[in-house]
Formats: sequence, C-alpha cells, structure tokens
Amino acid sequence: MRILLLAGGWSTERDISLKGAHVMAEAIQSLGHTVTLFDIANFDDLLQTAVTHDVAIINLHGQPGEDGLVQAMLDCVGIPYQGADPAGSFLALNKAATKQILRHVGIPTPDWEFLPKRPDPSWEPKLPYPLFVKSDVGGSSIHLARVYDRESLDAIMEEIFAAGVGVLIEEAIAGMEVTCGILGDTALPPVLIEPLHGAYFDFSSKYAENGARELCPAPIPAEVSSALCEYALKAHQVLGLRDVSRSDFMVDAAKQCYLLEVNTLPGMTTTSLVPKEAQALGISFPMLMQHFIDMALARKKA
Repeated sequence: MRILLLAGGWSTERDISLKGAHVMAEAIQSLGHTVTLFDIANFDDLLQTAVTHDVAIINLHGQPGEDGLVQAMLDCVGIPYQGADPAGSFLALNKAATKQILRHVGIPTPDWEFLPKRPDPSWEPKLPYPLFVKSDVGGSSIHLARVYDRESLDAIMEEIFAAGVGVLIEEAIAGMEVTCGILGDTALPPVLIEPLHGAYFDFSSKYAENGARELCPAPIPAEVSSALCEYALKAHQVLGLRDVSRSDFMVDAAKQCYLLEVNTLPGMTTTSLVPKEAQALGISFPMLMQHFIDMALARKKA
C-alpha cells in the first residue's frame, strides 16, 4: 500500500515533527508498505502528491496540521487519514475553546484567563500567583512558563504575543502530572510523568535524554486511573475526535483530576507517551501504525 507520511511544515514544532516521522516511516516500511515522507513546507505540491497515495498518515504539530487545514484539504480529494477531522482538530488545538467545552460537560479543568491580544497597561491577572502561561494554540511545551510575579508574567506574555498568537493564563495545580491516550474508542493505561531536571514537564523534560521518568501503567490509585480514563474518553468524544488522542492532566493531593489540554496528533516515536501506553497493552509500534492505516481505510470504505 502507498502511504503518504506528512510531517515538517513551518511551525515551531517542525523539527519534532520530522524526528518522529523518520521513526514512523521505518515502522510502516517494516509492515511492507511503500512510504513517501512529505514535508508540507512544500505546500504547493501537497494535493498532487496526496492523490497518488492510498492513505495519509499525519505527524504534524502546531499550525498547519493540528488546526485541521491539512485534513480539510485531504477530505477535498478523498484521501483518508488517521485522526481527527478538520472541526475536531481546530477545536482541540485552541486551548481556550477546549477548556470552555470541558467545563460545559463537567470535566474539571484549571481556572483560566484568555488574552487574544496585548492587554491594556492597567490590566491585572484575575488569578493568584503562581500561574502557568502558555500559547493558546502551541504545543510541545514551547512558550510555556510557570511564573511567580508580574515581571516574569509580562516577559513570557510578550514572547507569546510576539509569535502572533494569544495567551492562556492558567491556575497552577500542584500535584502529579499524568497523561492518558485514546486509541479507537478505548482509553489506554495512563502514564505518570516525573520530571527529573525541573519542577514541571517543560520542553527540556520532554525531549532531553533522561529528562523525565515516565511510568506506565501509572502507579496511582485505581480510582484515580479510572477517573483519568473516563475524562480522557469523554473529552475525546465531546470534541468530536477519532482514532487517537492524548489528554494531559494534573492530579492534586485530594486525588482530583484536572484536564489541561487534548492533543489530536500526539508525539509518535517509539518512546513517546501514546506508543508507550499502547505497548503496555501489547501493541508494538509497527502494530500501532497499522492500526492508524486500518482505521483510516475503514472510514473510507464506510
């Protein structure tokens, strides 16, 4: 089968996307498929390349890719792909929109304040310090900081606004960092994340060698694991997602789970979180790639 593997692009997460795509390409080739690794930085050639393939596998992070643009284009030419459709992709990428939807359906999420543009000089944050500050549409912990004072808050906000995106300010929840993936309509075993070189799971912890300890299945109480799985699956469904997603949580000392954000195109290397969760169920990395191909093809046949 001819598989088009889409990666790269021009977001701040370009290099991460390409790194994962090379690992994915090897796994897909090991299944006997032919793989074309296409960098969507060559955007004008996307559709004429796509129509010569049977299935597209998307490994894009940020915009375009997680915003639904590429998915909408593939829909126009009838090329099936794994993961969320354009609407689900667009909603989940926008953290402020996602948090409104989560709260509407009763999924706990930290309090927040969304600033789509630089505020008036007299503005003051509504939430008490410390605060987490992040890009409203970013990922991979790029443009993410925990701040304890106004000077640090202004500095990270300026960095985010300079990148041309909005700012999400969020209540800092103290506790355990846990993530839970969805494959098909099944919640995968949660992963407990313990950063080794910082106070939280920042960019360095995610991508540096030995940056964090990732324990799967998470050594947490059964009732907490059950709640995480329930919330992750409910978020996946209410956002209209499909095939795969990953929800990131904080769990406080009272065992209350708070959903931070939902990823529609989670990292895909053999050591990434969703593959680690799938492996706990006996699903190897190549088998996971075949699941993606099969789910995309099943939708086209239907």
